[in-house]
Amino acid sequence: MTISLSKGQRIDLTKTNPGLTKVVVGLGWDTNKYSGGQDFDLDASAFLLYEDGKAKGADDFVFYNNPSGGSGSVIHAGDNRTGEGDGDDEKIDLDFSKVPANIQRIGITVTIYDYETRAQNFGQVSNAFVRVVDASSDREILRYDLGEDFSTETAVVFCEFYRHGADWKFQAVGSGFAGGLSALCRNYGLDAQ
Repeated sequence: MTISLSKGQRIDLTKTNPGLTKVVVGLGWDTNKYSGGQDFDLDASAFLLYEDGKAKGADDFVFYNNPSGGSGSVIHAGDNRTGEGDGDDEKIDLDFSKVPANIQRIGITVTIYDYETRAQNFGQVSNAFVRVVDASSDREILRYDLGEDFSTETAVVFCEFYRHGADWKFQAVGSGFAGGLSALCRNYGLDAQ
């Protein structure tokens, strides 16, 4: 049975699911019809974070142009440029057994590509969600529906995975940023150029 979470909630992943090492993080969204006539291109990314909550280099930032990081522990499954159809729009694969020991958190984010030119923001996005699926059984473990809490934000941290001793936990974050990908990069300690 899938567990539905609310903003801010945390849940134990590996302790309550013994043997869980590989998950698929599915992210999805719809765009509202009053989008201004331009296509939306939302992009999922993962930031691999050290104890200080910061990424240290290119290998710690996984997205469609850098699809693998953290010694192969985080893999981006590809860019969906339209978000058409039901289900997951983009996916990120995580293998907890391969995450380097110095990585303490993995932030999963979504940004709107070219938001300035297209005059787009998350106020025009609906039904956004993140779900975690056991890769070995294809069983959905948890789901977090973000709701309609955003207006002018152009980047959102959907969730974070974090270490707790030998186990991994999940936190439903739902935190928005103005300034798109560059704002997220700065937040996580990377140069936004």
